[in-house]
Amino acid sequence: MALILFLLFLLVPILELAVILRVGQVIGAWWTLAALVSASVAGAALVKREGRGTWRRFRAALDAGHLPAEEVVDGALLLVGGVLMLTPGFITDIVGLLLAAPPSRRFVNRALRRRVRAAFGLGPPRPPGRPAPADPVEVEVVDVERSDRPPGGDVGGT
Repeated sequence: MALILFLLFLLVPILELAVILRVGQVIGAWWTLAALVSASVAGAALVKREGRGTWRRFRAALDAGHLPAEEVVDGALLLVGGVLMLTPGFITDIVGLLLAAPPSRRFVNRALRRRVRAAFGLGPPRPPGRPAPADPVEVEVVDVERSDRPPGGDVGGT
């Protein structure tokens, strides 16, 4: 895992720089800079709008008594997407946009949750609005007879 992270931190900036330089050669330095700044501003606006919607769905799930798993993953994906879009570079902007845009985020969300459930041996997700199955309860049935006699024996005094 450390090797993968090392390679990502090494290769992504090199690739970003290569793409920025190539785009700069094709459209010019100022247009490249304008495209990078525009992508960051548009990404921030998208993340802000989608974040508000995710927060509303999160609160609604809690108010309804549901575990907001989908909303939590959505929030994390938005956070990562926002950071990627604020990072200068076209490759990170594209990946950030994919994580912030609702259709692709929904796809990634489902795939992540399915993978986590499989990794931890959890069952398939419950449909929304369906309560969780109750834990089995052990019950012992006792047969009780009712008697008119008070506790402690006979009343007549024999």
